[in-house]
Amino acid sequence: MGTPLTKQEKLGRIRLLRKIIFGLFGLCAILFVADIICGIVLIVKHATGGSAKSTPTTTTTVAVSETMDSSDPSASETEETTTPSETTIAGVDIKEKLPANDLAETYWGPLPAVAQVKEVQHNAVKGVYVAAAMRMDNNIELAKKTDINSFVIDLKDEGGGILFNSDNEFAKDMKLYSFKCDKDGSNKQWNEKGSYIQAAYNLENVVQKCHDNGIKVIGRIVCFNDLSLAKNHPEMAIKDASGNIMHFRLEGYHQFVSPYDKRVWDFLIDIANEAIAKGVDEIQFDYVRFPTISTKGGEKPFFGEESTTPTRIDAINRFLQTARRKIQDPTGVPITADVFGIILSSELDGKLIGQGWNTVGLTGVDAVCPMLYPSHYALNTSLNGKTFDKPDFYPYEVMYNALLAGKTSASQEGYAVVRPYVQAFSYSGSNYQNYTVDQVKQEIKAIYDAGYTEWILWNAAAKYDNRYN
Repeated sequence: MGTPLTKQEKLGRIRLLRKIIFGLFGLCAILFVADIICGIVLIVKHATGGSAKSTPTTTTTVAVSETMDSSDPSASETEETTTPSETTIAGVDIKEKLPANDLAETYWGPLPAVAQVKEVQHNAVKGVYVAAAMRMDNNIELAKKTDINSFVIDLKDEGGGILFNSDNEFAKDMKLYSFKCDKDGSNKQWNEKGSYIQAAYNLENVVQKCHDNGIKVIGRIVCFNDLSLAKNHPEMAIKDASGNIMHFRLEGYHQFVSPYDKRVWDFLIDIANEAIAKGVDEIQFDYVRFPTISTKGGEKPFFGEESTTPTRIDAINRFLQTARRKIQDPTGVPITADVFGIILSSELDGKLIGQGWNTVGLTGVDAVCPMLYPSHYALNTSLNGKTFDKPDFYPYEVMYNALLAGKTSASQEGYAVVRPYVQAFSYSGSNYQNYTVDQVKQEIKAIYDAGYTEWILWNAAAKYDNRYN
């Protein structure tokens, strides 16, 4: 048995125990404060999107249903496909040039976030269209002898599906179709033509050949005029109010996929980003519009109740804004949009096809390309206060006055570069003339005189012999 503690020893031990307790209490307080500080740091970091090196993540599955109305974003989803859908990410603040649109926000949701925005690498284009890399050697020689510096090459067109060596998983499961019918739309006949991915050329090889010769490559993607996509995925096609898929007489009885459908948007954007990864310098969206409609034929596509459905112009603008945020903003590679020439002078036509000249250039795309072909204007067309009995015979005057008619809108702050398409082809008949070097140069002079500096020659066969020198 030990010796009993004295009173002094007991007091000493009590003081030591108190010191230990107070020390432990202080350590707990320090750890508690440190935990709060760490939490605050993590919250701030998440709110600002993390470091500049962070990249957006994507998922690769969304659900679709062949029986649902593709124009209704709240429709039920039952059948899985492999179109991509971007997840929510924290991003930089981007000030859009178009005013906020509450109905568009409700219908499609907010525009996608962008982790970082790269400066657009604008191409000052003097170009030619070369279809699916046709007549490449001839056109490279033409470029060497002239001021041509860019080729527009089809990545995807309205009848041929994807034309380059694509690895797009969604497209791999599709078939390519051709379609024909009688003039009244009867006796419809579909013909399967193989894979939707035609791989008519190797994109990397074509890009390299162009770059070796100092030529920029602009990848053209036909958007909503796609009968094979509509055939493979009828849930994405434009329908009437009864749910019947429509064939449009003024579009060769083609089916169109709906510009309201975000699944279509994602497919087009995926093709664009794949082409950029293979070296393409610019993406150009064509048929970025609704089909032209024959009022006499009684065609009435249905996209939803007017009170809850954005306008057709809203749909096209929203697609271009979304594509810009998913392509141009993160990569710096410019995207451009082809538009009907008539929208520069006719607001009504613009509303019908969803292309508003006053707003399309404010979507943030790098350039808009109005197709101002004199042969495409009706007889006795009035432009900028002047009437042309046979527009095809006035290449300079039609081009010049069409551009002046749209000049006010195109002069808005922040408006895209205006880069007209130039007619480098001929129609036969008494209302048309043969287009040679002289007519083409008249159109180009009109572009310069109207205050613009860029242009692209269009010839469907990519033949520019005796049309430009």
